[in-house]
Amino acid sequence: MLFAHDTEVALANAAALVNTGRGGKELLPDVAALDEFIAAWSWTGSRTHDQAELDAVRRLRPRLERLWDADEDEAAETVNALLRETNALPQLVKHDHWDYHLHATPPDAPLADRMAVEAAMAFTDVIRSGQLDRLRRCAAAHCDDVHIDLSKNRSRRFCSVSCANRTNVAAYPHPPRRSTGARGFRGSPPGLALR
Repeated sequence: MLFAHDTEVALANAAALVNTGRGGKELLPDVAALDEFIAAWSWTGSRTHDQAELDAVRRLRPRLERLWDADEDEAAETVNALLRETNALPQLVKHDHWDYHLHATPPDAPLADRMAVEAAMAFTDVIRSGQLDRLRRCAAAHCDDVHIDLSKNRSRRFCSVSCANRTNVAAYPHPPRRSTGARGFRGSPPGLALR
C-alpha cells in the first residue's frame, strides 16, 4: 500500500467526484444522484439533502480537478486554501467499521466542506511524498476521466477496466473476414490447420 487506506479512499473519491462533471455529462444532476454518490462512497455525517448542498459539491469539483494539472507549488496552494477556508482541525477518530483515521472537520460540517477537507488531507500526503505524477488522465481515446495510479510500478493508464479493454480490443489486429463456405462456417473446420 502506497498511502494509508483512508488516504487512498479519499484520493479515489476525489477522482470519482471530479469525474461526475467531466466529458460533457452531468452525473450529479439532482439531489437524488448526490445521495447515490454519497451512499456509494460511504460518507458519514450530517446532510441537508437540498439544492444548496448539491451546488456546493458541484463547485468543489473544478477546484479538485485543477490538482491533476498542477505543479507541486500550485497543488500545495490549492490544498492550503481548501484547508484554510474550511477551518480544518485534524483529529484522530474511529467510527463505523473504520479504525483510527484523520478527520479534520466535525460531522455536522457542510458536506462540501467535509469532501474538500478529506481530499485536501489526502493530497497533502501525495504532495509531501512527491507523488503528484500518480495523478493521471485516462489514456483511452474516448475518455477524459481522471484517476489515481496507486500501482507499485506506476503503470496504470486507464480510469477503469472497461476503458482498458476497449483500448486493447481496438488495438488488437483483427484478421480479415473469410467468406462463409458451403458448410456454413468460416475458415477451417475445427481441428484442421490452415495451409
